[in-house]
Formats: sequence, structure tokens, C-alpha cells
Amino acid sequence: MPGCDPIAGTACLLPFPNDWFTTAARTRTGLKVNLAAEAMPRNAAGTPIDPAQWNAADGFSPGSMLLAHVPGLDLGRSGAAPVTDIGWSLRRDAPIVIVDTRTGERWPYWAELDANATDPARRALIVRPAKNFREGHRYAVALRNLKNAAGEKLPVPGTFARLLGERLPSGDPLAARQRALRRTLGDLSRAGVDTRGLHLAWEFTVASEQGIAGPVLSMRDQALRALRGRSPEFTVTGVTDLPPERDPHIAREVSGEIEVPNFLDEPGGPPGSNLNRGPDGLPRPLGDTLKAQYQCVIPRSALTRPAHPSLYGHGLLGRATEVRAGNVRAMAGEHNFVFCATKWIGMSDEDVQHVAGVFGDFSRFGTVTDRLQQSLVNFVLLGRAMIGKDGLASHEVFQDGEGRSLIDRRAGLAFDGNSQGGIAGGALVAVSPDVRNAVLGVPGMNYSTLLNRSVDFQPFQQLMDQSYPDKLTQQLCFALLQMLWDRAEANGYAQHMTGDPLPGSPKHRVLLHVAFGDHQVATVTAEVEARTIGARIHRPALDEGRSPDVAPFWGIRPLPDWPYPGSAIIVWDSGTPAPPTTNTPPLGPEYGRDSHEDPRHDPDARTQKAYFLRHGVVVDVCGDAPCLADPVP
Repeated sequence: MPGCDPIAGTACLLPFPNDWFTTAARTRTGLKVNLAAEAMPRNAAGTPIDPAQWNAADGFSPGSMLLAHVPGLDLGRSGAAPVTDIGWSLRRDAPIVIVDTRTGERWPYWAELDANATDPARRALIVRPAKNFREGHRYAVALRNLKNAAGEKLPVPGTFARLLGERLPSGDPLAARQRALRRTLGDLSRAGVDTRGLHLAWEFTVASEQGIAGPVLSMRDQALRALRGRSPEFTVTGVTDLPPERDPHIAREVSGEIEVPNFLDEPGGPPGSNLNRGPDGLPRPLGDTLKAQYQCVIPRSALTRPAHPSLYGHGLLGRATEVRAGNVRAMAGEHNFVFCATKWIGMSDEDVQHVAGVFGDFSRFGTVTDRLQQSLVNFVLLGRAMIGKDGLASHEVFQDGEGRSLIDRRAGLAFDGNSQGGIAGGALVAVSPDVRNAVLGVPGMNYSTLLNRSVDFQPFQQLMDQSYPDKLTQQLCFALLQMLWDRAEANGYAQHMTGDPLPGSPKHRVLLHVAFGDHQVATVTAEVEARTIGARIHRPALDEGRSPDVAPFWGIRPLPDWPYPGSAIIVWDSGTPAPPTTNTPPLGPEYGRDSHEDPRHDPDARTQKAYFLRHGVVVDVCGDAPCLADPVP
């Protein structure tokens, strides 16, 4: 079929990602993705995914799950590195090798077979990077000496064997593929991988910084230029004053709207709208104003001393009113923070019905991630309103009775988010010109890894099973969706989250607060994030025997000392068992209660968060022991 890679012969777009599905272009990588419509996955109605948005990319995801179809493969007998032993992936004779062709560096990973596939003949081999690939770099992949359950060597796919053989005549249909493979084999050879025992090899190029972050940076810069140094226009639509006997922490709740340029292609930017792209592919204002709702909580302590300003990011398909949750109120009151939140439009309560519909036809998936990109701009402008002289602090509801601001505008703007707020929040931190210190609570990144492992995905999995019932196709869909999600969540921005800032953004310090055994956000993705951003870890992270890993938190360096001025990952253990070691959710009594809510409710965790948000310094609240949190009743 046109648009397929003949190299393996089992599924059209496999192996994936793959530079065979690109074409030369005048981009930062020299490539553009070039997926053919007839090669794309089809839903139950026979409609292929429209590749238009994917073909605007100049490479593949920095968190790409590598997919291949190898019938009969037994990873244990082959000696492949599982999620519990990532270090094993770098040994000299590893059956799966990933090489950065620019540096020659071997890349760490774990390999798994899709545990959701009941038909062994439709089971994907999934290889996941243990830290994100570098933007703009090209990677060569080798599968070698693969075995079945009996320990017998698997036969090499016929087409690949032919490509490894004698040079094909120029008129042969496979001649071009053989020429492309020659470069891959050369890169592997320089890394010490020859063709003996080689089962499959291919290469892929990671998208550039501009290819991933360019649209949001353009929107951000256009929106900030339009402000000309002023705060965005805002209104106050609701004020609730709370007496101490009703709430010891919060004195006032405020709601309202801020005006943001609408970069979506429908007035007001409702669910279902796409970015309004110009001829250069970058978003342009539609000409109207999007009214982003906000919610703020002002602590009682601010009446005595102006409070530190911080944005707050809500959880999965939630709403800005999550800023009124008990743990956020406690954090605000105990540590004198004003928290303000707006919605992650695209993945908020108002998007639920639309997101569910998108699972019937992934051609429409860009409507989810495009709105989520707009939400990043909404958050940036809400932050400007919090710290601007003519912003929220200029309104009487953000002042005391004598007209003094309840917000300390001189303090640096911070960010605190949980769950989805810790996932999309990573992208926000990277693009924010004002946030320097951020806490990402129960965080992760890379939805192509998260979805299968989350209990929250079950209703959407049922929809996907109806629309894209084949399990091999489902994994390919996850890989494709991630390319669009990258533009709006931490996976696409992790390289720039801390020490390599994006244009117009400062360096950031980020604290990851992980709930061990989390049922909703797979903590293995937070570990990938920590390696990618260079975060240090508190050790001992867990008591002996709590982790199933050979080397728990492999590749994450320990904190050198307390207090630590830099980015870190802290694991909070409230007794929940370790999660599955397969790409499945922790369903069933053996996985205990969900620990997802526990870190944010722990007073010691909040103390550590507060100091970090103010100073970018990690303080010791656990001593020489693992960090323990009480289970939330």
C-alpha cells in the first residue's frame, strides 16, 4: 500500500516513529512528517485519520513510544530490559538498542508487550525512553537476537532480510528503502551494533523546539505585545467574604474573567475549535476576545501581610473552582499564598462531551490539544494580572479596608498544580515568562504512557474499543496522539522546563511531588520527567522492599545536601502497594487504596512546597527516612 514502510511487512505504519514517513523540507530538522491518508488507522466506520495536523510537524515526539510488531516475541527469553530494570537496557548485548546518531550515546529505555492485547498476533512491542529524546536529534533503533517462549531465535522478516542482502538494482521497488537503511546500519555499526542477528532496524528524527513549542510561544508573544506592559483587562463577577468561624484559612473568594486574545478559529473559542492558523502555520488572533474565567482564594493571613501570588492548575477534566478545595485552602492559609486558577480549556469540565466524541474519530483530536494550547496563554495572562500594578491588586476586592494590596506583587509569581495540573503545568512553567519556581503535584507526562496505566482512562478505553477495536491499532493511535499532545503538555516541553529555557522564559526550578502507587497518574512517567529535567531525588526514597525495581529510581541522582537550591523529585509513601509492571491500570484489591490525593493533604509536604515556591530551595521535612504521608480518609 502507498505510504507504508515495507521493511517489516506486518502493519502499514510500523515500525513507528520512522523517518521513512518524512520528506525533505525547509524546517529546523530538514524534514517534515509525511503520513499518507490511506496509511492512517481507520475507525470502525472505515474512516482514516486525517494526517494534516501531523504532517505539519518537523519530526516525532521527544517522548516517542517506539512501536514494532514482532509475532512470537518473548521479551524475557530475549533478555530485554523491563520497566523494573532500566539499567539493563544499556548492556553491550542488549537485544534492543537505541543510539543517538549525533552523539553516539546509547539511550536508556524499557520494553514491554501490550498487556491489553488478548490476541498474541496483534500484540505490539512497545519500547519507551527512560528519559526524553533530544529535540532535533536522529535516533537509530536495532532489534536483534530476538527469541520466542521456547528460547528459539525468531526468523528475520523476509523483506528486511532482502534489504540486508546484495545491493538491489535501481528499478527494484525496495531499492530506495535499502538506500535509506544503509545510513541506519552505518550509525548502528559505529555504535558497535553489526548486522549479525539483526531482526529489524530503522531511524527517526525528533521534532525541533520550534516545531513543538513554536505555536504557543508565538501566541504568548503576540498576547504580551498587545498588553504593552499593562495587565490584561479583567472583571470581578463574584465575591464571598468568609468569617473565621466558617473558614480559618480563607478570608475571601473572588471570581471573574480576564480578556485574552482568541487564537482559536471560532468566536469565543468553544469546544471543537482549532487554532486559527495563518499561511505560515502559526496561530493568529481571530479578532475577538476570549473571556477566561478565573477563581481566586485570599488567605486570612494576607490581611496582616500581603500574600505570595501563585497560579493553581486543576486536575483531569476539572474546573477552576478546584482552587477552593480543602488542601489548597490549607496551603494558602498556612503559608500565606493567594492562589488563582483558570481552566485548562481543551481538557476541562466543559470539554468532557467533546473529548468523548473525539474518541470516535481521531481526525478531530487537534481540537483538544489546540484549545489546551490556548489555555497556556490564558494562564500566562492570568499570571500577569496577578503581578501587574494595574492588575488584580488594583481592585478593591484584592485590597484591605485601607486600600493596601493583599497580593505581594514584588514576590515572584509561582505555580502549583496537581494531577492534570502537574502534567499541563509542566508546559506552562516552560513557556511562562514570570514563573520561576513551580511545584508539580502527583505529576507525570506523556499521555501515550499514562492512558493505559490510569484508572481514569477506563470510560474512554470503552469508547476507543468501539471505534478502534484492534489493539495494535490502538497503540499506534496513542503514538500519533502524543505528537499533538506534545504541544500542550510537559512531554513536549521537558527539555526546557528547568535549565535550558525557551526564548522569553527564565530558568525555572521545579519540585515534583509523587504519590507512590498512584492509581491515576503513573509514577514511572514522573521518573522519566525527573531524568529529563535533571531533578535530584531524596534518598532513601522508599523503605526497603517497597519498590519492585532492581535499582529503584535508576538514573536519578540523589540530593547532595539540605537545603538544595534546584529541581527535585520527592516520593511520598502512604502505604499503597506498587503499581502494575505492565501497561495496565492498578485495578483490583491487590493495589489497595489510591494514594493520588495524599501528598497535597500532608502538612509536611505543604511546608516543603511553600518554601520551594518562595525560594526555589528544597528543604528537609523527612530527615534521613523516606517521606511518609498519612492516607486521606
